[in-house]
Amino acid sequence: VQLQASGGGLVQTGGSLRLSCAASGFSLEYYTMCWFRQAPGKEREGVSCIRRSDGRRYYVDFVKGRFTISRDNAKNTVYLHMNSLQPEDTAVYYCAAGAVSPILSSWARPGTYDYWGQGTLVTVSS
Repeated sequence: VQLQASGGGLVQTGGSLRLSCAASGFSLEYYTMCWFRQAPGKEREGVSCIRRSDGRRYYVDFVKGRFTISRDNAKNTVYLHMNSLQPEDTAVYYCAAGAVSPILSSWARPGTYDYWGQGTLVTVSS
């Protein structure tokens, strides 16, 4: 099982990026797929998830309306479309997968997920 995250980079405030997470060794349609991020000196935090059972999407409040998670089962890839990026979005972004169907109170807990990608750095300049 492997998750390969890509798409990070340097962008100006207000810009956009699309992160990709390619899965291998399993079919992501049977897994809840998530994006977490970790800024320097801070704990890892949940950004967004797409639930395996029904495709329900969860977003943390500070990205609602700016970020969109999507899944392409044919390509076995999950995406995070990020718009209106702000300097506070600067972090290493990680994708994660779990054979779970989390609820509102559990989706953002890192311990919920079994598999993690290596992370991709997003830097937003002011």
